[in-house]
Amino acid sequence: MELSELYRLMLVARRIDEEAIALQRQGALPGYAPMKGQEAAQVGSAAALDLTRDFAFPNYRDLGAAVAMGVDLVGYLATHLGVWHGGLYDPRASRLAPFNAVVGGPVPHAVGWAMGAKLDDTGGAAITWFGDGASSQGDVHESMNFAGVYRLPVVFFCQNNGWAISVPTERQVAGGSVAARAAGYGIEGRQVDGNDVMAVHEATREALDRARNGGGPTVIEAMTYRIGPHSTSDDPGRYRTLEEEQAWAEKDPIARAARELPAETVAEAEEHAARVVREVRDGLLALEQRPGEELFSFVYREPTKALLDQQRAWKESLDA
Repeated sequence: MELSELYRLMLVARRIDEEAIALQRQGALPGYAPMKGQEAAQVGSAAALDLTRDFAFPNYRDLGAAVAMGVDLVGYLATHLGVWHGGLYDPRASRLAPFNAVVGGPVPHAVGWAMGAKLDDTGGAAITWFGDGASSQGDVHESMNFAGVYRLPVVFFCQNNGWAISVPTERQVAGGSVAARAAGYGIEGRQVDGNDVMAVHEATREALDRARNGGGPTVIEAMTYRIGPHSTSDDPGRYRTLEEEQAWAEKDPIARAARELPAETVAEAEEHAARVVREVRDGLLALEQRPGEELFSFVYREPTKALLDQQRAWKESLDA
């Protein structure tokens, strides 16, 4: 994929991210996890996927992946409204699983999908995104070990943004590198400049090709930075310095890519992003409240007695 197209996608992600923060401040969204600064890591990796056979498993900060994969952004952001189970977009058609708010939660899901793909010989690969903080979770270690033992077609993509909420990487990643852990599981490991969208794209494309061709899993550690807060309820000024933030702002992945493109390409991308933002904002604000009965739909294949009792109590409370 050309830099101009990746830039266009990154800029859409940046502007939607900014709009989501504004909507949260206006009370339209209950909460949001900004991803400003991580656009190259997310867009570059997601754009390497083959959407006819691969499948992706995001966490709660991967808007850029949804943009790069062409997911319905109104349906995706509806997840933050809690109006339906996992958003209003179609995960199966888009090849993007509902995002997971459990730290490290999407990683074992990706490994399970990869096991199925290997057993069914689909030729597809899975990718899952997680942060440096999530890399300390037991689920992540177990998933990497399992994938290594069975040589599963999966890419573990760690966005090392320097902070596990308020804890710096050096205080919670022993050895200083997530990619280096791959050797302990007998799989490939690679560290890449997470603010260089072309480098990310190439590293991910190679890892996905290797996975599809039977070469097993890869751990990619993209070194990047979360420019904004961990969430809209966070104050990063309480745990990191202004000097650090300014130093990383100079490495902004979008500004970096823009310097390599013609001015007219950058201007056109801004116009396109503005149009997308208007459409997404209007679509999100126009969403109507879903029927309350759907709270109990699709929770289990067969409703349990406890769930039916809860549904009955809910209906009775409406009639009271």
